Amino acid sequence: MQEFCREYDLPTSGSKIEVTERIATFLTTDKILKNSPARKKQTLPSSYEPLSLQTLITENHRCSEEARAFFKEIIGAKFRFTVTLQSFFKENIGKTYEDAVTFWYEEQERKNDPSYKPNIGAQFEYNRFTRAFFQDPYNKGKTKVDAISAWNEIKSKPGSNVYEPKK
Repeated sequence: MQEFCREYDLPTSGSKIEVTERIATFLTTDKILKNSPARKKQTLPSSYEPLSLQTLITENHRCSEEARAFFKEIIGAKFRFTVTLQSFFKENIGKTYEDAVTFWYEEQERKNDPSYKPNIGAQFEYNRFTRAFFQDPYNKGKTKVDAISAWNEIKSKPGSNVYEPKK
């Protein structure tokens, strides 16, 4: 995609989704979309306080090393910033870190249910492909090597990288 952008003088920075949308707009309208504005680096307010369970989730929340250390101290070494937890932070401005801890434990419970399948973001094409590959009954008994081989094959062709079940 970057080669295409360079060839047609399109901006190359941004997420895979942003670049894809930029290319699609260019191909359908001949218009060049500019980069989305860069995020401003967050600076700590002069009244900075240490993180606590009462810390409010703000619009500028970052999954920083400081936040990671705080949650590891509360939850334990098994703590990870999951995509689902990051979405919780984005969608729950004004709630507290205590709410985030509760959400994290609830997510762990959901993961124990074999039918639970968290949503995989569109930018994670490979993860979506492999999940669909292994859900296809045609591939029962196949290995990760088989899935990677199928991914490499579809990726090498023009068009969508979405797994299509065998008929």
